[in-house]
Amino acid sequence: MRSMSTSAFITCAVTGAGDSTGVSDKVPVTPEQIANSAIEAAQAGAAVVHIHVREPSTGKGSRNPDYYREVVERVRASQTDVVLNLTTGMGGDLVLGAIEQPLPVDQAGTDMAGATERMVHVRELLPEICTLDCGTMNFAAGGEYIMVNTPGMVREMARQMKDLGVKPEVEVFDTGDLVLLNELVKEGIIEDPSMVQFCMGIPYGAPNDPLTMAAMVNNLPPGAVFSAFSIGRFQLAYAAQAVLFGGNVRVGLEDNVYLSKGVLASNGDLVSRARTILEAMNVRLKTPQEVRDELGLVKHG
Repeated sequence: MRSMSTSAFITCAVTGAGDSTGVSDKVPVTPEQIANSAIEAAQAGAAVVHIHVREPSTGKGSRNPDYYREVVERVRASQTDVVLNLTTGMGGDLVLGAIEQPLPVDQAGTDMAGATERMVHVRELLPEICTLDCGTMNFAAGGEYIMVNTPGMVREMARQMKDLGVKPEVEVFDTGDLVLLNELVKEGIIEDPSMVQFCMGIPYGAPNDPLTMAAMVNNLPPGAVFSAFSIGRFQLAYAAQAVLFGGNVRVGLEDNVYLSKGVLASNGDLVSRARTILEAMNVRLKTPQEVRDELGLVKHG
């Protein structure tokens, strides 16, 4: 096991792509709202902002590069010092047909794109970090939905990230994802120090219990820098647990919309609460520049 972190950084996952807009009107939808919420999170203490975009007319997740461009340009123009982390998770959504007739697939819910297409906005905007989902998983979206990331797809996206000089944040949803991660590190496709995000408590991935997380920490590549989060009511508890296990913290409206029971939160509220938890544990918050130095990030734009 690793020693408890005495300093840590907070990542804010600003909006995600789920149906949280139907629960809270504080979830940002338009590029302007997403950018403003990212800036709010940075001002509250987040060193990193993790960004999805949504279709403004519907609130549903999108991978339109124009929306990403507007968000990134607004954040950069604000002169806010924060590390930009763009998702590449969109484009791996497979919804099968009926249980007894899985094909043809459900066209309304399926959005499958190749490695290069999933990287279009990253190639254009060059954030310091972009995410890399490291496995295929039955995802808790109901019905016959599968989050698809084949080993070949993951390898190719990782190669493109390396060529661009953009750090992959490897999203680990279950223990098996760490097998592929360790292979990619040994092959030099992902460079040291690897950056890992443990995504806990999402059915049907790794449960959010401490023993599972301990096993995952113990199977990280040597020198890896990791963060962890859980969803819903466990999000803020994981701010404490992550640093106890030697990691960093993620909060934000992608994973949880409440500050406490029945009290809707903004991203700034969640970051502020996480900061309070960490500072009460005598954990110092790292600055964006310290994160860049630790991970060898290149600030573009």
